[in-house]
Parts: sequence; structure tokens; C-alpha cells
Amino acid sequence: MIKTNIKQLRDPFILVEDDAYYMYGSKWLLYKNVSGRLDGEWVQVEKEIVVKPSDFVGDVMWAPEVHKVNGYYYMFTTYTSKTTGCRGCATFKADNPEGPFVEVSNGHFTPKNKNSIDATLYFDKEGQPWCVFVDEHVTAPDKMGRMDIAKFSSDLTRFISEPIEIFRADDPVWTNENVTDGCFLYNLSDGGLLMIWSNYQSLYEYALGVVKSDNGKIDGKWIHQDTPIYSKAVQGKGVFDGGHGMIFTDRDGQEYICFHSPNYYVKEFDRRETPVICKIKEENGTIVLECD
Repeated sequence: MIKTNIKQLRDPFILVEDDAYYMYGSKWLLYKNVSGRLDGEWVQVEKEIVVKPSDFVGDVMWAPEVHKVNGYYYMFTTYTSKTTGCRGCATFKADNPEGPFVEVSNGHFTPKNKNSIDATLYFDKEGQPWCVFVDEHVTAPDKMGRMDIAKFSSDLTRFISEPIEIFRADDPVWTNENVTDGCFLYNLSDGGLLMIWSNYQSLYEYALGVVKSDNGKIDGKWIHQDTPIYSKAVQGKGVFDGGHGMIFTDRDGQEYICFHSPNYYVKEFDRRETPVICKIKEENGTIVLECD
């Protein structure tokens, strides 16, 4: 496991571009690593990388992820709308990885009458862009979080289909908690499709789960693994929980998962939410972490 030199960052997302690694995180922070090594020095980019939209209010600047599409850099992130009072996801665009990212979605593309967070982008085998996002528990009638999907427009700014619920927070056997966080899609080499996501395995113990499409398609039936791929009890060695992950390929072709660990301050070790990076490999139709 690589523990970076970044002292505190939630919801990390890594973009590999040219000769640099870029790590984005909540509060719309950006760190850059030009050492060529993931365990090299990550230096904070000391400028505002996102232009706050006119409808922005409060301090929610959550879970930015950035993808390069057709030569531009698209950021999908969460903020609170002054107009609706709800959290939602929007699309921002820039000419380079350091921004400034400017909103191009005309406000939230997620439903405006409920709290939605943690949008991620996925292109299916036909090239259709999809959005996966969290239908947050706080505005659900039963206070149970959901994971939803919808088709994106070609410019990645709006939905062209109605959102569809694909699972609930309490569907897997390893949790009965109500949170759905940090979705990210992964294509298996055999054509299968996985999603990593986070919930609490038990109170205050954040964990990384895996759910798999039964037909390799995003709108298939999603089947949960019985155990998380990262938990406090196992890889965290009873000390550090963690979650809200994403998967990337380094400059040498090795695949890694990046997530924050712990999810809350651990006083004993004076450690806050820190980005950590682990190798992954495919095994028996899923992924496993190679954490020391």
C-alpha cells in the first residue's frame, strides 16, 4: 500500500496525463506529482481550480472526478444549489487538467428535487456515455440510499433518459447501513462489468464493496459480493477503515485503486483522511487488492 505525503484529502481521484499524475479531491483541491512515481511527492496546486457557479451556496465541494474526452477535461462534482437547497451533480469543463473548470451543464444535471452526489462517468461498449450517481439517503422517504444510472447527452451536460435505480444501500449481506457512496465502474478483461462503491460495514467502519452486472452491461442486474474488498477488520488490520475509491492505470500499465483511509480521524496515530493507493488484479471474475 502506498500512503501518499498528502496530509488530508477525501474522495481522491487520479488522472494520468502526459508526464504527471493529478489527484483531485473534495473541497476542490488538486495535487500534482511529476516524479514519475506514485510514492513520489504530491504538491498542492495553489490556485482555485473551479469557478464557482452563480447558484453555488455553502461549503459542499465534493468528490470531483476528471476525464479527458475529445481533447477537453470534464469534471463531475457535487455542490449545493442556492435555488433548490439540494445537493446535486454538475459538469465542469477546462482546457487543461489544472483548470479553471467552468460549469457547462446549466446547473445540476441530477434530479433537482432530491439530494444526489458522487456522479461518475462510464462509456458502454457502443460508446454511449452514462452517469452513475448516488440518490442520497437524506432525502429518500425511507432514508435508504440508492445507486442510480442515466444516459448522458453526447456533450456530457444532461440526461437523455430517466434515472433508473440499480440497487439499494442495504442490498448486500455485508451491511445493513443506509449509505451509497463513491461509485466507479471497471471493465474486466473477460467482458464483465464491476462497480466499486462504499457503505459502512458497521457503525463508523467505512468499507469498499463490489457489485457486478449479470450481463456485462450497465443496465443489467447488479449482484453484490458477499464481502468488501477493503475493510477495517481485514486490510485495515483493525485500525484504519477506508473507502470512496477509483481505479486507474499508471504510466507503466499497472492497475491501482485509490481511496481515502481512514474515513475519520484516528487519534492514536494522529492520522486524518489520507489518500492511499493499492495494486489490484483480476481473480475469479472480480478484483482483489494487493495491500501490504
